[in-house]
Amino acid sequence: MSDPYLWLEEVTDERALDWARAHNDVVVRRFAAADRFSELERRILDMLDDDTKVAYPGRRGKWLYNFWRDAEHPKGLWRRTTFAEYAKESPAWDVLIDVDALAAAEDENWVWAGANVLRPAQDRALISLSRGGADAKVVREFDLGTREFIDPADGGYYLPEAKSRIGWIDLDSVYVGTDFGPGSLTESGYPRIAKRWRRGTELAEAETVFEGEPGDVSVGAGYDRTPGYERHFVARASDFFNEEVALLEPDGTLRPLEVPSDASESWYKDWLTVLLKSPWQVGGQTYPAGALLAIDFEKFLSGAREFEVLFTPDAHTALHGYGWTENHLILSTLEDVQTKLYVLTPGAEGWSRRPLTDTPPMASTGVTNLDPLEGGDEFMLVTSGFTTPTTLLASSVGGETTRLRQETEYFDAEGIETEQFFARSDDGTMVPYFVLRHRDRKGTPNPTVMSGYGGFEVSRTPAYSGVSGMGWLERGGTWVMTNIRGGGEYGPEWHTQVQKANRYKAFQDFAAIARDLVARGITTPEQLGAVGGSNGGLLMGVMLTRYPELFGAIVCQVPLLDMRRYHLLLAGASWIAEYGDPDKPEEWEYIGKYSPYQNVSATAQYPPILLTTSTRDDRVHPGHARKMAALLEEQGHTFWYHENIEGGHGGAADNKQSAFQAALIYEFFTQMLFEGKKTR
Repeated sequence: MSDPYLWLEEVTDERALDWARAHNDVVVRRFAAADRFSELERRILDMLDDDTKVAYPGRRGKWLYNFWRDAEHPKGLWRRTTFAEYAKESPAWDVLIDVDALAAAEDENWVWAGANVLRPAQDRALISLSRGGADAKVVREFDLGTREFIDPADGGYYLPEAKSRIGWIDLDSVYVGTDFGPGSLTESGYPRIAKRWRRGTELAEAETVFEGEPGDVSVGAGYDRTPGYERHFVARASDFFNEEVALLEPDGTLRPLEVPSDASESWYKDWLTVLLKSPWQVGGQTYPAGALLAIDFEKFLSGAREFEVLFTPDAHTALHGYGWTENHLILSTLEDVQTKLYVLTPGAEGWSRRPLTDTPPMASTGVTNLDPLEGGDEFMLVTSGFTTPTTLLASSVGGETTRLRQETEYFDAEGIETEQFFARSDDGTMVPYFVLRHRDRKGTPNPTVMSGYGGFEVSRTPAYSGVSGMGWLERGGTWVMTNIRGGGEYGPEWHTQVQKANRYKAFQDFAAIARDLVARGITTPEQLGAVGGSNGGLLMGVMLTRYPELFGAIVCQVPLLDMRRYHLLLAGASWIAEYGDPDKPEEWEYIGKYSPYQNVSATAQYPPILLTTSTRDDRVHPGHARKMAALLEEQGHTFWYHENIEGGHGGAADNKQSAFQAALIYEFFTQMLFEGKKTR
């Protein structure tokens, strides 16, 4: 069947942009003209621009780096300070790059995209800048001493706009993967070739160290600079979840690390750790999915396979993350989606394990700023709850924990309570979710917004959100965070259970929670809204087309919706391992059953939907949302469509755009679910 809206896939075509602008005008007139919208937008922007908010640092030895935005610097400042200075109430920051000034001087809509600092000297950095928030970036070398970019004519590293990978080897050489010309990118648009590029030579003269296949997702090379343990390596991601890693020997030969390709391996000094995504039978043992294994790296390279098991999952507990201090390994676990932390120490008699610190319930606590090379056993803790602003603490293994900073309370949480429930999905699986509501609202069905994602093993954990607090909880609404399958809340099998042909189970989980909310008297279908973005946008499209009776309104952000063509658009080919290949009839058989764009019906009764996307999103193509809106419009369904002309996959390029997007969503839900204004 021909697609009458293919022309909307032409991202910057004036006809398509005019179409988007016309629909934007309708949205602005309907939702953004009222005083209530303006007040919420102002409050959110004030929060985002608040110069008293926590400046979260990234630790590199003695330096703490931070990227900062506020009202005076909407594009942001890249800056650094020392730990001693940061511990002060009002630390002095050394500004390295003023992105607003840079954008004005160069007449470019630069959006900060990160910095790779040369260590240990920390006198040079590779700066990534995006035009309008796209994934594709320009990379430029920056001198931290002179505060100037180094001109390529003077030997400075420079990469034109592309989805590049680049990292330091030493001052005069880097590993780089970029668009070297025809055939140098994978079908997903990422680097297929990794090269070693020496200063003072042309990029075209860089030495190839590894080549992948066109059908791979990406390849790359890197350098571990741990003193006494220096190692060069290459990696090839054959798909989104399988990667092969090999050490790169001085003579250019590769020494593959013989671990499962779907495992996550890492090393530090003498130790190789392997996090399994599927069961592994090796050395006469079978290790379960989700287990973390350790072995002496050199012994492993010599053929040893006697692993020590550092973590084994169970029905309620999964490994959430891990990282080294200089002498210890810290584990973060999720026990029914609530954090516990442990410290493991290698010794002559094996590994010891003990709790690291107490963690509050209904909250998330993460370990950050581990720096085993220069930071000893010190680290930072970030803890956040749904109604408790994020707190940043300094700690060390065996030392005291002190509070450094705490976020401001941006909404009135008095009387707001958090509860965790479990819903039974269609196959009997119990699926957790959190409910936030005012104690006075219990016992009465209430306008409710539930959010979902369910993909790529991404875990959703409790976190403070001033936006949902101001935009929804303060208005008397109930807010729900779901932990459906497809995420990583219960380890890798929570994800693999719904890959490809079993994707429908993630949708069933979300629908089961919607029904459970009604069964518990928390809300009614007419009062229930749902929101999700990216893969969560696909989830919202399925809720609209397959479960419309469960919802009173839906917000679908930067979504995948045309699953017949998703693999042909931008980075879509990299997600075939998650969804399947629609070009294979046997796989389109199950994809086609849920693909939202192919399942819109002119005779169905759908809840009103707001679709949002960004012109500059070069990860999930804006054509998905555009075409879905056009089809809904053709068939006479109630919809609204808004496209940010920049903003990337996050949907916004600066705080003002973020505030507009957030206020738009909650004004939409307020009109739909509180006021029942569901017609265009």
